[in-house]
Amino acid sequence: MNDGLADRTDGELVALALGGREAAFAEIVSRHKQPLHRLIARIIGDDDEALDVLQDVFVAAHGSLRRFDMGRPMRAWLARIAINKARDWRRRRAVRRLIWAVLPIEHASDIADDQPAVDTLAADREELRQVGAAIATLPANLRETLVLRAIEGMSQAETAEALGISEKAVETRLYRARLRLAAEIDRQR
Repeated sequence: MNDGLADRTDGELVALALGGREAAFAEIVSRHKQPLHRLIARIIGDDDEALDVLQDVFVAAHGSLRRFDMGRPMRAWLARIAINKARDWRRRRAVRRLIWAVLPIEHASDIADDQPAVDTLAADREELRQVGAAIATLPANLRETLVLRAIEGMSQAETAEALGISEKAVETRLYRARLRLAAEIDRQR
C-alpha cells in the first residue's frame, strides 16, 4: 500500500523521507530506477554491472537527501549522482585492467572479469551492437551528454544541470558527439 505516495511530487517525497517515512524514499526509487538504470548501462556498457552501480546511486542519494534542492528536478539530481558513480566504476575497472596487465598470469584469477557474457553479446542485434560500440568509443564528456540528451530524452537545461555545465556546452558536446558517432559507425561498416 502506497498511502497516496504515487500522487506526491518528488519534493514532497523527499520531505516525507527526511521525516522518517522510508516508504517515501521507496517511491522515489520506484519512480526513477528504470531511467537511471538505462543511463548507467549506456555509460558503462554493462547491464548487470549497471544494477550494482544503481544501488550505489540510491544509497548515495538517500544519504544526501538533506542536500537536495526542492526547487530543482529530482531527475537531474539523481542523474548527476548516477554519472559520478558510473565514472567511479569506469575508473575502478581501468585500475583492475591495469593490475591484471602487470600481474603474473597465475594471479589473473584473483581479479574479477567485468566483461559481459558472450551469450549476452550474441543476443543483441548487430546494428544495436554497432551503435553501442560506437558510443563507447566517445570520450566520457561527449558520451554522457549524448546519453542524457538524445537517448534519455532530458531537456538541454536538465542535461546541463546534471553535468554541471552550461546549456551552450551541452549543445556543443551533443553536436560533436553526433559527428564522432557517425564517423565511428561509418568506420565500422
